[in-house]
Amino acid sequence: MLSSILPPRGSLRRDLLASTTDALAFSVMVGCGETYFAAFALALGLGPVSAGIVATVPILVSALVQLAAPLAVARLRSNRRWVVACTTVQSLCFVPLVWWAIRGHATLGELLIAAAVYWSAGMAGVSAWTTWMAALVPEQIRTSYFAQRNRLSQFGVFIGFVVSGLVLQWGESRSALLPAFAVTFLIAGASRLFSTACLIACREPEGRSDTSPPQAGGLRERIAAPLRVLSRRPAGAIVVFLCWFMFGTQIAAPYFTPYMLRELGFSYHTFMLVYGTSFLSKAVFLPTIGRGASRVGAVRTLWLASLAILPLALLWLPSANVAYLCVVQVLAGACWGSYELAVTLIFFEAIEAKERTAVVTAYNIGIAMATVAGGTFGGLILRSLGEDWQAYATVFVVSCLARLTAIPLLRWTTSRFAISRTA
Repeated sequence: MLSSILPPRGSLRRDLLASTTDALAFSVMVGCGETYFAAFALALGLGPVSAGIVATVPILVSALVQLAAPLAVARLRSNRRWVVACTTVQSLCFVPLVWWAIRGHATLGELLIAAAVYWSAGMAGVSAWTTWMAALVPEQIRTSYFAQRNRLSQFGVFIGFVVSGLVLQWGESRSALLPAFAVTFLIAGASRLFSTACLIACREPEGRSDTSPPQAGGLRERIAAPLRVLSRRPAGAIVVFLCWFMFGTQIAAPYFTPYMLRELGFSYHTFMLVYGTSFLSKAVFLPTIGRGASRVGAVRTLWLASLAILPLALLWLPSANVAYLCVVQVLAGACWGSYELAVTLIFFEAIEAKERTAVVTAYNIGIAMATVAGGTFGGLILRSLGEDWQAYATVFVVSCLARLTAIPLLRWTTSRFAISRTA
């Protein structure tokens, strides 16, 4: 019965369906698990700066671990096998989180180790997945397909986030908050396992994915090689801008959860409503965003989205009214949805297939360094000013100013990319 409904085996339609279902299940994991890491740290009695550390520092560790990805892909002779191995490990990372939630205690060090393994497994597979999907999805349908895929992903994050928020609210009202976290992390791990099954069902086109051995050399050479590729390509200018913009964003981003739960005193129900609105907004607006990106191009979409994102953190300061903040999140979801789609398309358009793994690896390292640097800088400001409303306001203002300084880089990026396309 089911086989008669599904597209035939070995067809592109079946592969795209499997990839889309993977995205949906993965996003449920993100909504149930990843987005609540900082909240879990707070529930365990750690402070807002510690929660910010849990959300940022493991990303730098994962960026260094992913340097082994090209070697692993070459030895396995398959991007698909490596991605499946990474997603399996990532699903297992929720086991200790469930145990700590049941036990009712975890140290900051334990959380950092679990988060580092989680992010390492996820990031190590990104470059291989990008190369795999670039070979699988025909160029003429990429914009529409990834716009639709990203839209369903946002619905998945929203569903996971809402389900977990309701579970946590129920647990908090019955003085069983940590056991409620155990339930949400269990759902997250199961969702990742299901997404792994979907990846296994998706083919890898033979002869169209880069599985060539990486260049010989130690850690320094593995970092330097992709950087040399970036220095010769317009993609390098794009990566420089993206990393600096991420630095400005991450000054504030890790502290929105502590701001809502600690400073504004939101319940998990209210936190879920405000935070989840951005995911729903992305899902609703992505079809329109995709059509717009098809008309104006990925680089121009990145330009418009970046300008719109600049003042978003400031909009959190005038009022703590829930309805007002939901409107802010609707706007934020549309802006970030445009930004993320533009970045995805740029990595397909601006980078040759043989260089894609190296460039994405360098990009991930840069983003991780920017994330940790931005989060650390924001945390230092927050702690030095007393972790009150004025401290959070200062962090949000500094974040916007840092993003503003990235705009000259964006102008340079778009001009260099335009020249390369016309050359």
